[in-house]
Amino acid sequence: MTLTAKIIASLALTGLLGACSLHKHVTATTSITAVKPKAKTQANRKILYIPSPSLSGQRIVRDNLQSYSAATRKLTPYFAKAKVSYPPREAILIALKQEMKLEVWAKGSGEFRFIRDYHIQAASGVAGPKLRQGDRQVPEGIYRIAELNPNSHYHLSMKINYPNEFDRFHAGQEGRTKLGSGIFIHGKAASIGCLAMGDEGIDELFVLTAQVGTENVKVVIAPHDPRTYPLKADSEVDPEWTPELYSIISRHIKALSPGVRSAKIGL
Repeated sequence: MTLTAKIIASLALTGLLGACSLHKHVTATTSITAVKPKAKTQANRKILYIPSPSLSGQRIVRDNLQSYSAATRKLTPYFAKAKVSYPPREAILIALKQEMKLEVWAKGSGEFRFIRDYHIQAASGVAGPKLRQGDRQVPEGIYRIAELNPNSHYHLSMKINYPNEFDRFHAGQEGRTKLGSGIFIHGKAASIGCLAMGDEGIDELFVLTAQVGTENVKVVIAPHDPRTYPLKADSEVDPEWTPELYSIISRHIKALSPGVRSAKIGL
């Protein structure tokens, strides 16, 4: 076996073992492309792994802001239409698992305004919070961007701070210790436990977050849009604290657009 063939085989094995859980994303994809409504069992879920053909170069965030100036040019008309200066002072990303949408809201000197939304190209799991490592769940709750990764094998990625304080508190109450980590919003169209936005989508989200500042970006992840119909926990499978979580999520989302249904502007 040649050296090149050995390297490719090694990368393929790494992909089989890691998926989205590592800080520097491994080269793997999956056929799971949507978050499905809750079912009582997730048995026989089939997953296909295909090694990625290439690795990202060694880049820093500053390089990306220079390289992805086109993303800024695409964003500014949306901000102009919403009458919000660019870059804004703060931004909120609302991810709706069932609708497979990620909304961007931002504020300058006034109130938060809807900017645009993106199609979530892949996610995994069912409605309900993430509880443990390996459950393939996209988390639900109120999060922050912990760091930006310009060297992701999923083009670009933004790590959220799962598990947050709420997650850790309830895990401690229930004696759960292996909560999982390494949850990202990233590029490409494949994911396990992360939100895959496609390369064009993550270009814009990455640059926006870097220019606003990670400390000024909030991420709200919900099982579905509470402005369409109320969030309701499944008493048979969800933890008893899930209604409290859903109340918090609902308040954050409805405070942005009280009485208004989710915007339906796509890519």
